[in-house]
Amino acid sequence: MNQQPLIILSRVEELERYTRIALRQFPKYEKFILSAEIRHQIYEIKRNTIRVGKKYTKKTTLTELDIDVEVLRSHIRVAYRLQYIDEHKLDVWMRKVDEIGAIVGGWLKKLTEDKR
Repeated sequence: MNQQPLIILSRVEELERYTRIALRQFPKYEKFILSAEIRHQIYEIKRNTIRVGKKYTKKTTLTELDIDVEVLRSHIRVAYRLQYIDEHKLDVWMRKVDEIGAIVGGWLKKLTEDKR
């Protein structure tokens, strides 16, 4: 197993820890709606991260992972617009998500270049 899955998996676990803290601030009526969606998206990102590390052909799973990251970004922006999180929490959360997105994007780019 190369180093890439290990790096991204540790970043995903950091994101998961931060997400749990951030979701505590959500109102009770959102705990089973937006909060649950965000949690589900984190699990999908973690699941696809593990999958991509195990697969020989990675491009399809990496594309799914990239989509999962974008959906998570969208959910976080909704939480900010609904004022469930403040601007500081938005910045920290998005930096963590962007870091994962950059790793996935770089990995996809490298796979595309290797195919040429």
